[in-house]
Amino acid sequence: MRYMDTKDFIARLVAVPGVSGYEEEIARLISEAFKPYCQEVRTDNFFNVYGRKTDGHSENMPKVMIAAHMDEIGLMVTDIDEKGFIKFTNIGGVDPRILLGQEVEIHGKEKLFGVIGAKPPHLQQVRDTRKAVKMEDMTIDVGLPADRVREQVNVGDTITFVSPLVELKGGMISAKSLDDRAGVAVLLETMKELDELRFCADVYFVATVQEEVGVRGAVISTYQLTPDIGVAIDVTHGDMPDAPRDETFAMNKGPVISVGPNMHLCLTQKLIDTAKEYGIAHMIEVEPGPTGTDARAIQISRWGVPTVLIGLPLRYMHTTVETLNLDNVKQAARLLARFIASLKEDWNQWLSY
Repeated sequence: MRYMDTKDFIARLVAVPGVSGYEEEIARLISEAFKPYCQEVRTDNFFNVYGRKTDGHSENMPKVMIAAHMDEIGLMVTDIDEKGFIKFTNIGGVDPRILLGQEVEIHGKEKLFGVIGAKPPHLQQVRDTRKAVKMEDMTIDVGLPADRVREQVNVGDTITFVSPLVELKGGMISAKSLDDRAGVAVLLETMKELDELRFCADVYFVATVQEEVGVRGAVISTYQLTPDIGVAIDVTHGDMPDAPRDETFAMNKGPVISVGPNMHLCLTQKLIDTAKEYGIAHMIEVEPGPTGTDARAIQISRWGVPTVLIGLPLRYMHTTVETLNLDNVKQAARLLARFIASLKEDWNQWLSY
């Protein structure tokens, strides 16, 4: 898997199921991808994946943790009715408005393809056609009678969306779960960049679990690693029609560096300075409170970890057509690798003015 093309790697990532709390299969793929670039790769009891990469590490050089979450939003079976239609609920922040008409895969005794349907408008009261269909009024149809469905599907089985990666124009790609499989791709691209640079740090690349249900993997992995510096990679909102301009970011102007109390002031400035030094296009996002990312957990682990946050502009977040610019993945990795290579003997002086 060494030197796999970025787009191909992301396509493989989004094709593998990994709903929050059920990440074992995607963790195996990521572990195999990390192995050619790391001295050590391991997985913990919750399937967080750790790839350790070091070069000339000494006692007074920092341990750096770079985290991106592997889990995705999805659904879970709650009931099978007398006709074989499957009822479901959500895992993570699924917008019910996107569900109707979706193709899905149910992960029971064997994988079953299904479609999400509801009563058509022709059979509804006029007043009901003006409202969005509620999740509890939708069902999944796999085309089998109830007894056959119950042979293969149990209450509690997970459900993922069927939405393979497609290429758009202008270097853009679209798929499900780019939040945050694209961030995992940044981890791999950063490893590749570091292969071409001299650096003195103990770097842990961590693909975290259960971010979508409460940054749990980041809590576990940060507590275990006790890093000196933490970096979270996630997505942020890309520009789109009718979205607030001050809360969205251009798709072709590089990664986004967050500023605010969740991020360490001096390290964030060093990240910005590194981007400027190497001519890496970037934007700034103001985050006045705790971010909804792994950075929230990394910062307050144990006695506290100085943390920075890099975002990839993403359109249509938490849908099956999440869209981003591939070049931003590569530029984020380029920035991160040079940030790590900039760590010198006096690295801890970056933590204060």
